[in-house]
Amino acid sequence: MFAEALKSVIKYTHPVVISQRLYNREVKCGIASFIILNEEGWILTSAHVLGVLLNTEKHKKEIAEYEKRKAEIESKKNLNHKQRKKMLKKLPMNDKWLTNHSYWWGKDGVTVNNGLSNAFIDLAVGKLEPFDNKAISTYPVFKDPKEELLPGTSLCRLGFPFHNISATFDESKNIFILEKGAIPLPRFPIDGIHTRVAIAVDKESKKQAKFIETSSPGLRGQSGGPIFDVNGNIWGLQSRTTHLPLGFSPKVKFNKSEVEEHQFINVGLGTHVEEIINFLKESNIKFNISTNK
Repeated sequence: MFAEALKSVIKYTHPVVISQRLYNREVKCGIASFIILNEEGWILTSAHVLGVLLNTEKHKKEIAEYEKRKAEIESKKNLNHKQRKKMLKKLPMNDKWLTNHSYWWGKDGVTVNNGLSNAFIDLAVGKLEPFDNKAISTYPVFKDPKEELLPGTSLCRLGFPFHNISATFDESKNIFILEKGAIPLPRFPIDGIHTRVAIAVDKESKKQAKFIETSSPGLRGQSGGPIFDVNGNIWGLQSRTTHLPLGFSPKVKFNKSEVEEHQFINVGLGTHVEEIINFLKESNIKFNISTNK
C-alpha cells in the first residue's frame, strides 16, 4: 500500500546518531530521524531529539560547581583523611552527568546550525552545513491541514528502529568514533490507521497543540520521522508513544504465584501537520504543501 509513497519518502528521511559520554566515562548512543525540508538544507525533527544539547549545558554547570567544591575541600589542610572523605561524600554528585556529546546527521562532516525548537509541540529545525542540494532530488510535501484527516485513514511512519550502535571516545582528539559496520542504518516503516486528534494543553499558558494519534506505536529510532499517507503526503512528525489502559487485568501464574497483568494498547502520537506548517511559517522556512486531494 505504501510502496510507491516510500520511494519518495526515503529520499529525504535520514538518521541522526546521538553519542553521549557520561561523567563515569561510559559512552552510549541513540538513534532518531529527521527530514530534509528544502534545497537550502533546512531540516525538521522532534525537539526532544535535541534534549542532549540542553542536558549537556545544564550538566556542565553542575559539574563545574561540584569540582569547585571538591577542590576547596581537598585543599583544606586542617582536615584529616576521614573528615575529608566524609565531606566529599556529602557533595551532590551524579556519575550520569553528560560531559560530551555528538550528533551525526546522516553523513560525515555535516553539522546543523541556526537551530530553533519548540518543546511544547515537539518540533525543531536547523540548517545542514555544508549541504549538497544535488544529492537529493525529492523534498517532503505536507498535507494541507484544511483537508480533514478522517479516522480510519491509513498512515505510515518511517525511521530507524531495531538497530544498536556502539561508540568509543578518543580523549586525545575529543571525538567519538562509531563502531565499524554501524553505518548505513536500516530503515523500517510501520503502518496503522489514524484514530483520533489528541490535544495537549500547556498548564501555565493554557495554549493548545494538536497531535495525531495512530493505532500503531512509534518505535525507538523513529522520533522525528514522517507520518504520511499512501500518496506520500506528510500528516505529522513522530513525537512519542503512549500507553492506554484497556481496563482489564487477567491473572496469570508466575513462579507458583498468581500475578495480575495490566493490559495496555500502545498508540503513536505525532505532531499534527497544522502545528508543523505554523512552526515553519513562523521560522520563515520554505516548504512544500499539497495542492491536490
